[in-house]
Order: sequence, then structure tokens, then C-alpha cells
Amino acid sequence: MSITYKKAGVDIDEADRFINIISPMVKSTFRKEVLTEIGLFAGLFKLNTKKYKEPVLVSGTDGVGTKLKIAFEADKHDTVGIDLVAMCVNDILTLGAEPLFFLDYFATGKLNAQKASQVIKGIVEGCRQSGCALIGGETAELPGFYKKNEYDLAGFAVGIVEKDKIIDGSEIKEGDAIIGVASSGLHSNGFSLVRRVLFDIGKIKLYQNISELGCSLAEELLKPTKIYVNAYFNIKNKIKIKGMAHVTGGGIPGNLPRIFPPGITAVIDRNSWEITPIFHLIQKIGKISDKEMFKVFNMGIGYIFVIEAEDTKNALNILNKKGYKAYLIGETIKGKGKLRIK
Repeated sequence: MSITYKKAGVDIDEADRFINIISPMVKSTFRKEVLTEIGLFAGLFKLNTKKYKEPVLVSGTDGVGTKLKIAFEADKHDTVGIDLVAMCVNDILTLGAEPLFFLDYFATGKLNAQKASQVIKGIVEGCRQSGCALIGGETAELPGFYKKNEYDLAGFAVGIVEKDKIIDGSEIKEGDAIIGVASSGLHSNGFSLVRRVLFDIGKIKLYQNISELGCSLAEELLKPTKIYVNAYFNIKNKIKIKGMAHVTGGGIPGNLPRIFPPGITAVIDRNSWEITPIFHLIQKIGKISDKEMFKVFNMGIGYIFVIEAEDTKNALNILNKKGYKAYLIGETIKGKGKLRIK
């Protein structure tokens, strides 16, 4: 009996079906700078050299992590793609970069075109929210490598910034204001601890409605990571931004100090914003210390701007009017130690 690639586990016809399903979605993200059609070996993107004197490309890559386990169990796949884009574009945004284009890597043991297209639908939505083009990607069918009905995701974003407009935190000084912008919830970090606490210890079922959350656990856990591109572009020409931080794994203590120049640290007032109910639930069930919670999770703050103190009121007004919940959460001080959360 002859053997075929399909009998070995790789279905090329299903891959072709997948491409046909996602092509219109992907093309909807194309900017005018995209020069290639879908299906070539690589994507072409023409830089607008008239817009920049000294353009600098900014790149970032990331994944979604074990949040994917929640998507598998819930059999809901149209939001994790937003997470993927958000984790990448929010990172490059911290340097003042405008996201230009995005590429994804989707790998699974057996390709299901319909399910995989839901993942791409989320990636497309993330690209729309951040204004970047999905110009390419890779779909890998790897029999025997992944568990049944599971997959992995990775992404890569490229942005651009004028060289003299790069925001790297070097101008931050004592007395600057720290503005926190609310997260949508857990975003895409800490899910190994989340699953251990809520499922193993708390014995909560995924589709169980939780009164404290006002929704099912699945709905809460699969809320996509907030994208902060428009928050930045709404204030960039009105407020002098000295530094920005994307609050991911490590929380505020692990991410905000990364942008501080030598001799500067910060004091954060934990009572200055509303800590989202999901964090209270995790802390209560897991009997987790405050220090550990702030070390692992964003605790309700997904993105941070460091600005001149005198610009605080204006920045808060602009951000809140544009639909972003923003708070004055602290200030910078002289010091060499870790930032303090009081």
C-alpha cells in the first residue's frame, strides 16, 4: 500500500482551503505601502521616506503563552489573535513607534481550516486596532508534535519612528508624573498561576458564572489584551512623553523600572486606581501575597506614560475622553532601589 503526505498527517488540501478562507480578511488590513499580494514567499512594504528624515525601524516578537489552554478548553479561538498582536505592538509602541506590519506563525498537529481561520480573524482584528498590515505568516502542520485540537502562536511586529523622536526614558527626572492606563483584565500573563489557582484549587468550572466578575470565567479569562496604539497617538503631539512601559509579565515592579535612567525610581500608589475583580478573586482563592500579585499580574494597569507633572490634568482628560480609563498612579523619585508600591 502506497503512503501519501496526507496519510502521514499533513493535509495540503486543507491548507489551501485555509488560505482561501483567510485571504479576504488578511487583505482588509493592507495599507497603501503593501506591495505584494497574498501567496508570495515574502511580503514587501514600501517605507514612506517623505514622512521621515531619519526613519528607524522598531521590531518586537511575542506569543500568547498558556492563555491558549483556556481557548482550547472553551473551544473559542477568535480573541487570542488579538492578544498576539497586542503583545507585540504594545512593546514596540513604548519607543514611540507607529506599527507598520505584522507577521504570524501558527502551528498545529492537524490543521482545521475553520478553527484556524478564527485565530486569524483575531489577528486581523488586532491589526485593524493598531493600524498595521498583516503582510505574511506561516502555517505549520506538525503531526505528533502537538496534542489533539491544540496549537501554538507567535507573532512579529515592525514599526517606525523618527530617530530624534525615539522615547527611551532618558529624559525622565525626579518629580515626573506616572499615568497608568487601565488593562482589560489579565491580558496574556500569569495564566500558569491562574489555572493552578482557579481550576486546581478553586475547582471553578470554565463556564461557571461568577458574581464578582459579572460573567462566566471563560468570558473573563479570554478578554483580549488591550491595544494602546490610539492612546499614544491621541496625546503624542499634545503632551511631552518621556517614557512608556507595557505592563506584562513581572507587573509594574518588573516593567516600569526598565525605562528609568540611573538614579531614578518611583513610588506607586496602589489605591489610585481600581484593581479589577479578577485579581481579587485569584488572590483570595490562592491566598497569594500582595507582593506576589503585583510581581505576576498587571493588577488593572496595562500601559504607563511618564510625563511632566504639570501635564497630568491634560493627559488624563484626553485619555479618558477617548475611552481609556487613565489615572495618576505615582511619581518618580531619586533612588537606586526597586520602586515602592504603597
